[in-house]
Amino acid sequence: MMVSKSTNESLNNPPSMKIFAIRDYPEYLDRAVDYFSSKFSVSRHIYHDCISNSLTTESPLPRWYLMIKNEDIIGCYGLITNDFISRQDLWPWLCALYVEECQRGNQLGSLLLKHGIDEAEKLGFRKLYLSTDHVGYYEKYGWKYIGNGYSSGGEETRIYEAKVL
Repeated sequence: MMVSKSTNESLNNPPSMKIFAIRDYPEYLDRAVDYFSSKFSVSRHIYHDCISNSLTTESPLPRWYLMIKNEDIIGCYGLITNDFISRQDLWPWLCALYVEECQRGNQLGSLLLKHGIDEAEKLGFRKLYLSTDHVGYYEKYGWKYIGNGYSSGGEETRIYEAKVL
């Protein structure tokens, strides 16, 4: 697999690490579906339906991304229209941010967050949102807490915003 140099150099990624849209490398579809499904409590068929349809849609969203190091998937995230949150007035959402535990502490989460903001900008969005129960992590990377919303199960969750443009 070859990923464009400009994508990786703009993130200051080491040559062995790449972040890319699954849409650009559809041969990663099954691996991506298995990976996302294994990291989150969402059925494989839901991820397969969402990611496979994102490969050819003319709509700007959803988009799904992998972080690869030496051909191993070590992280991921998605850009979606709604993260099962009551705040339907806000979009797009950065979702499913994950970095392998053995890779944590190396600022890889910050690379994925920056990549997400850059991708949202390319797609013409002015802001990007995420929901989480983590306090303190996203603030370190410039995300601003803007209030709470409710998940589809009724649980309260924190909502963060990043300015894109």
